[in-house]
Amino acid sequence: MNLEEYKGVYVFAQQVDNELSSIAFELLGKAKELAAPLNTEVTAVLIGSGVKGLVDQLAEYGADKVIVVDDPELKEYRTEPYAHALSSVINEYKPEIVLVGATAIGRDLGPRVSARVATGLTADCTVLEIGDFPLNAIPGQEQKHNQLLMTRPAFGGNTIATIACPDNRPQMATVRPGVMQKIDPIAGAKAEVIEYNPGFIPDNKYVEILDIVKELSDTVDIMDAKILVSGGRGVGSAENFKMLQDLADVIGGTVSCSRAVVDNGWLPKELQVGQTGKTVRPNVYFAIGISGAIQHTAGMEESDIIIAINKDDSAPIFDVADYGIVGDLNKIVPKLTEELKKVVK
Repeated sequence: MNLEEYKGVYVFAQQVDNELSSIAFELLGKAKELAAPLNTEVTAVLIGSGVKGLVDQLAEYGADKVIVVDDPELKEYRTEPYAHALSSVINEYKPEIVLVGATAIGRDLGPRVSARVATGLTADCTVLEIGDFPLNAIPGQEQKHNQLLMTRPAFGGNTIATIACPDNRPQMATVRPGVMQKIDPIAGAKAEVIEYNPGFIPDNKYVEILDIVKELSDTVDIMDAKILVSGGRGVGSAENFKMLQDLADVIGGTVSCSRAVVDNGWLPKELQVGQTGKTVRPNVYFAIGISGAIQHTAGMEESDIIIAINKDDSAPIFDVADYGIVGDLNKIVPKLTEELKKVVK
């Protein structure tokens, strides 16, 4: 493999029902950062049917080029045609880096594509940067420069691993929604458009979709919330979350929770923050009755302001909190709610 042939940072621009997913814009923002030290361009790969109208949006969020793979076989996501499309783009255009969102679609697509193009894939990355590998020079071993350093939690979140793919290309990573930040859109920006179609011949690997039933949910997407009132095991019961809801109602916030709450059946998984839930960046994050295990803080530590309420003054949550209140949440939360009501009035 001639590594010098591989140039550019590529982003799989996920769309569903001809609407771009937020993760596409987030990855484009990170791709712009990665492309700068490599002196290269950012390319979005847009796969679907009738999706050419989405190109300008991708340009506004940082794409220099957009490769459009448009075919009726790509109307709905199916593993085989999408894997064929993306792997064909990689083989044809030889990108140095490929980023995919760690969504339900991306987690299915990414590993299959990496296997087809014979490279590695680092999943659920929390940090991506360009640097040297090995990180520290080792006598007798070549230290390669301008490598994609992919950092992710390992061993159940108890440690952090930095991984590189120095001998194969492209360097592939999946990133969970909410981890990276999109740039402010550049109004009127245009990208070079490349139309590419590798040809699609349905075979016995092509799943036939008989029906699509969309779930209707009243649950608010916590990733969009500006204020989150999050509860953990320390809240004590599903009934006690009424206290947190009262607080959220007063300040215009949304209730969320830790994994322990979901495991206990107190709240649905859609409201879970953390490594196995969602990554959030609200302006204010209340951590109430949450101990602060790394699996949870990985999903909320980028919040602008973190306010922790816990009876254990040694709880790890206080290490990441901007403000901490030690005491009984059953007394503190109702009192705080009452005081805030007065301020709001």
